[in-house]
Amino acid sequence: MKSVKVFVPYGAVGLNCTEEAFEAGLAMKPDIISSDAGSTDSGPYYLGSGHGKYSIRDVKRDLKRMVLGADKLGIPMTIGSAGTCGSDEGADMADQPIGHDVDMAYKLICEICEEAGIHKKIARIYSQQNAETLKAKYREGKITALHGAPEISEKTFDECSTIVALLGAEAYEEAFKNGADIIIGGRSTDTAVMAAYPLMHGCDPASCWHAAKTVECGGVCTSAGLQGGVFMEIDEKGFTIHSVQPGSTVSAYSVSAHLIYENANPIQLTEPGIRIDTTNSTYTALSDTAVRVEGTTIEYLPYTMKLEGSGPVGYQTVSMVGIRDRKVMQDPMKWVEAVSAAGVDKLEKAGVPRDSYDFWLRPYGYNGVSGMPVPEGYVPNEVLMMLTVTADTQEKATQITKAFNPLLLHHNIFEGKQMPSYGFLFSPAEMERGAIYEFKLYHTVSVEPLELVRFAYDEV
Repeated sequence: MKSVKVFVPYGAVGLNCTEEAFEAGLAMKPDIISSDAGSTDSGPYYLGSGHGKYSIRDVKRDLKRMVLGADKLGIPMTIGSAGTCGSDEGADMADQPIGHDVDMAYKLICEICEEAGIHKKIARIYSQQNAETLKAKYREGKITALHGAPEISEKTFDECSTIVALLGAEAYEEAFKNGADIIIGGRSTDTAVMAAYPLMHGCDPASCWHAAKTVECGGVCTSAGLQGGVFMEIDEKGFTIHSVQPGSTVSAYSVSAHLIYENANPIQLTEPGIRIDTTNSTYTALSDTAVRVEGTTIEYLPYTMKLEGSGPVGYQTVSMVGIRDRKVMQDPMKWVEAVSAAGVDKLEKAGVPRDSYDFWLRPYGYNGVSGMPVPEGYVPNEVLMMLTVTADTQEKATQITKAFNPLLLHHNIFEGKQMPSYGFLFSPAEMERGAIYEFKLYHTVSVEPLELVRFAYDEV
């Protein structure tokens, strides 16, 4: 059996890579070009709202490279989690980022093919889920919470504006079996997109999954980082990772370390229906640009798909003020607590009950990121105080933020001191964020591999 070579130019479609890296990847004669096209790393907004993370221009640029590069070599290409979060249909507005959807990616690829005068068979794999279908699975006891997931009921499925089930490799294999030249996958596990083609060509399954995990973020496992691309070669015994960007390197450390990226267990990786174990894996540097990996093992599990669901929880307005008052810097939390209490009191007197809104006030530069106690004796030079207000309407969120405005600017916490004036970052001081979202589903569902998957095939 020959090896299967996979070129991964991007960590996500829209991130770009250098022209030198892309051409170098093509020169290595891959059997397929594959790339992840999104994730939920950037929070619930993209899944819930219908907008994507990257601009249409950037996404089309990266897709064009892949389509034309694959056509030049006469090989297939795949993308997964199309747009950002891989739903069926998202926002389709010229002045907005690309919708997180399969159909928008399909539209862009059709444009690219038409402009280039080439013809392809395109498969679309849909992974967005119907609430009623999942309610039935819930009643059957087939939905299980992942660590840290919220408690749910049947009502939860209706509260989600979008729900996706992460595709495994089987969906991509099915599309290949049906003659697809280009596969546009909905929300997928990052690894499935790259593992599917070598799996169906008989490569070692454990190596397919381990290699795919290593290259899921493109060149991040090399010294080139996000702009470098990466190349993997898999056979019946193991796999080899190659750096692509001219002048870049890859090491046993950089390859082995990527298993802990977005993975709580540094030894094991769980994917739909499998778990790989790297306890006995060996990492051997063949050169500065190639690392060989062997010894990974695989365990087959009952098949599950991860569910991600996001829904709106209100509207938000933000205001920020910078403070470097020496007295305030001695204990920024004293100021935070005083302004918070004064704001709540002011609003209650104005007839706005505390249970009608949520807010937090955080001192960035002190403990705004973690909220944890700071080292004893730590006194910052300056801090950014950020107020975030969430309410059931945008108007109300902004109204409440405006009520805090004079307190953020002038509130005095020291008796006998003249009224201070701090620095708002922007004018107007209030910034409306619009609807905000939260993850409501972070669960798995027990299914057959293609039970929740839908396909569409088109000749363009």
